[in-house]
Amino acid sequence: MLHEQTLEKLYGLRLQGMAHALEEQMKQPDMAGLSFEERLGMLVDAQWLYKENRALALRIKNANLKHRASLENINYRHARQLERSQLRSLASCQWVEQHQNVLITGPTGIGKSYICCALLEKACRQGHTAYYAQAHKLFRELATAYVDGSYDKLLTRLARTDVLGIDDWGLIPLADSERRHLFEVIEDRHGSRSTVMTSQFPVENWHELIGSPSIADATIDRIVQGAHRITLLGETMRDPEVAARGQESPDPGAKEKPQALKPGVRSPRDGKKELGS
Repeated sequence: MLHEQTLEKLYGLRLQGMAHALEEQMKQPDMAGLSFEERLGMLVDAQWLYKENRALALRIKNANLKHRASLENINYRHARQLERSQLRSLASCQWVEQHQNVLITGPTGIGKSYICCALLEKACRQGHTAYYAQAHKLFRELATAYVDGSYDKLLTRLARTDVLGIDDWGLIPLADSERRHLFEVIEDRHGSRSTVMTSQFPVENWHELIGSPSIADATIDRIVQGAHRITLLGETMRDPEVAARGQESPDPGAKEKPQALKPGVRSPRDGKKELGS
């Protein structure tokens, strides 16, 4: 009866991780051999793990990723000049902490979107916020916000996002309003946040993609300065049947995405890997 009352209070305090762990402890007779401090420590670890998993799930949901991608599942077998050492270096997310950008270029179907999503997913696992958007949809979102009066609010939200992924930009010529919106987004993030941009066009051609020389100079300078470049070359990685339907398949050869840690009585001190490891 005392245990039931304790569980009700834990749930009432929204300590679901601790409550679940206590229920598991009550099912295991060998727990009686542990000291109070050891059992309490396991309960606290379980609650910490529960909150970390909830926060991670929310960050990934808000990131709006196109693919369920992860750096661990990147396909290096396909000949596209993708350097494993470069991706391993980016996996540390120091580029996010140092507010640097990543620029990914290459032909269609070479895996640019997957790598972009994998970088954003890794940033989420490291505790950073992220947001993925295809370029044309982002420009449409900005245009709509400009009309309905929520433009400044949207710019603020984008400026506060640790890693912004802008996918497939440059496919459609920019209107004057779009190039100005792009500059404002990049200007707000310059030196304080990180941006991942993908394009079918080489970085050297981005200046002319923007159009206006003055805006292009200011925008490209802020994007390229200190950025990591990933240049992909080779044949398409898309499945022929999927490509015929106009869809991009996940990275070929990728394994099942690693799952987030689950709450329970076991904790990091019991040998669990911590988030972001």
